[in-house]
Amino acid sequence: MQLTAEQLETFDKDGYLFFPGQFSPAEAALLKREAEAVYAMERKEVWRESSGVARTAFAAHTYNEGFRRLGAHPRLIEPVEQVLDGPVYMHQYKVNAKAAFDGDVWQWHQDYGTWKRDDEMPEPRAMNIAVFLDDVTAANGPLLFIPGSHKMGVIDAGHDLQTTSYPLWTLDRDKVTELAARGGCVAPTGPAGSMLMFSSLLVHASPANISPLGRIIVYLSLCHVDNHIRAFNREDWIAHRDFTPIKALDDNCLSELMAETV
Repeated sequence: MQLTAEQLETFDKDGYLFFPGQFSPAEAALLKREAEAVYAMERKEVWRESSGVARTAFAAHTYNEGFRRLGAHPRLIEPVEQVLDGPVYMHQYKVNAKAAFDGDVWQWHQDYGTWKRDDEMPEPRAMNIAVFLDDVTAANGPLLFIPGSHKMGVIDAGHDLQTTSYPLWTLDRDKVTELAARGGCVAPTGPAGSMLMFSSLLVHASPANISPLGRIIVYLSLCHVDNHIRAFNREDWIAHRDFTPIKALDDNCLSELMAETV
């Protein structure tokens, strides 16, 4: 999958691209079943909200076949290689849930801010690409983006260790207000199977989900192999240390898995 000149221009301007329905309903349903199986595991990689429901499952591609295949899917890998101009490795892999009623907030932050401070990633030659496994609506805790905020470089942040179960380098309200006054605030929503790519510098967040509708989004954080992290302060299932370039699988790799499991 290659991005058009117009898409590349939009990505440069806004810091993100949205592809509604990029994966089929059957592919999304397969991965949702895989996510539910992962969340049922008692593993250190599966972090939970204070209520006990799953918040995120790290490194699912290392212990689940469906997520292994998604982690090398050409619809994800190829456009990132195009933007980053070369081969990429998996810096981080998360299957993030917003459980009905209990899905907690993700505060305003930049991912590269964390990767720079905690992992000593040299440059923001990395980005996120994500797949919706449920319909994401205005009601069930969608991602919030501030378009154009990736142009601001690394923004000062504080280390929030209290708001949620996951520590995060977060931006203060005054800075978020300033950025939103300049670029606005958007919430990409769409059906299960939709795909997002966004810059590692883009300021983003997601609100708590108090609706009766859960949602799951898978995130691949991909980094150019020359830009790999230099510090190993976090568990290797959070910030990976295998810098081997990802080799994309065939486009039908998920449908093949569906056939194998019938």
